[in-house]
Amino acid sequence: MNEITAGKVYEWLAEVKDPEIPVLSLIDLGVITEVSVEGSHVSLEMTPTFVGCPALDMMQTGIREVLQKNGIDDVSIEVSYKKPWTSDMISEKGKQALKEFGLAPPSPRQLFEDLDVLEQAACPRCGSSNTELKNTFGATLCRAISYCHDCREAFEQFKPL
Repeated sequence: MNEITAGKVYEWLAEVKDPEIPVLSLIDLGVITEVSVEGSHVSLEMTPTFVGCPALDMMQTGIREVLQKNGIDDVSIEVSYKKPWTSDMISEKGKQALKEFGLAPPSPRQLFEDLDVLEQAACPRCGSSNTELKNTFGATLCRAISYCHDCREAFEQFKPL
C-alpha cells in the first residue's frame, strides 16, 4: 500500500455526501475540521453543523465506509465542539452546489440584530433579489423558506450561522 497522507484522506472524504443535502461533500460543508495520519491510523475531527445533528451517525458511517474502501480500517473520529461550525466554513464549490441544487447559499456570516440577513436572499433559480422570507424554518434547522416575486417560485435558503 502507498503511504497514506492527510491530503489523500481529504480527497477520499470528498466522496462522503451530507445525508441531508446530497450535493455537498462533508469536505465542502466544512464539517471535517482536522485529519491526521500516523502510520496506518487515521484520526479525524469533525464539527457538526448543529449540536444534536440527526445526520451525525450517518456521516460517521459514510466516513468509515469510504476509508475502508481505500484500505483504511484503523480510524478514530472525534466529534468536536471546541470551535463551532459556521456557514462560512462551506467552500465556494459547496456554495455553488447549493445554488445548483435549488438552495440559496448563505451570505457571509455577520453580526445581525434581526432577520434582515434572511430577507436578502437571491433566488437560486433566476437570481432575483425581489424575494420575501416566508418562514425562518425550512426542512432542516439550517434552512429558511423564501419566495421569489419575479419567477414566482418558493425556495429554501441555507441560513448564515
